[in-house]
Amino acid sequence: MKTYQTIFAAAAMLAAPVAVMAQDVGATVTGNDANPIGTVVSNDGATVVVDTGAHRVPLPLDVFANGEGGPTLNTTRAELDSIYERQLAEAAAARDAALVEGASVVTADQQVLGKIDMIDGDNIVIREGDFVVTLPREMLAVNGEGALIALASMDAIQQALQAAQGG
Repeated sequence: MKTYQTIFAAAAMLAAPVAVMAQDVGATVTGNDANPIGTVVSNDGATVVVDTGAHRVPLPLDVFANGEGGPTLNTTRAELDSIYERQLAEAAAARDAALVEGASVVTADQQVLGKIDMIDGDNIVIREGDFVVTLPREMLAVNGEGALIALASMDAIQQALQAAQGG
């Protein structure tokens, strides 16, 4: 899933015209209301994940500013959670609309996984010849081009299948 973390369009409204600092894991992020938004749980140099208590929100590094007490965002915890929840709902709706029998699915590393053979509630059966895999709905998303993707590489999927089969 990390490969396809969404950098939210709404994050642009969070930007502040102040120099960006490296956000350390464990740092408390403060909002424009001087209240804590959350804690930095990871930083890969481009994306900082902030735990608000309700969500772990991935944000681009350049939306942070330096405040007197550390990193700040030009928003509040409630606003950030609301934006993130709306984006999650939109992404889920787009995924669910694309989940139809016969739809093609690729992996996170752009390998053909197969076509949707059957949808059984939250279990999505994908087939490519003799290869059959069932993924939970939450392991699928829609990419920027509207194509269905599995949120794992082909290697990770094959390893999980082998582990499930006791191999």
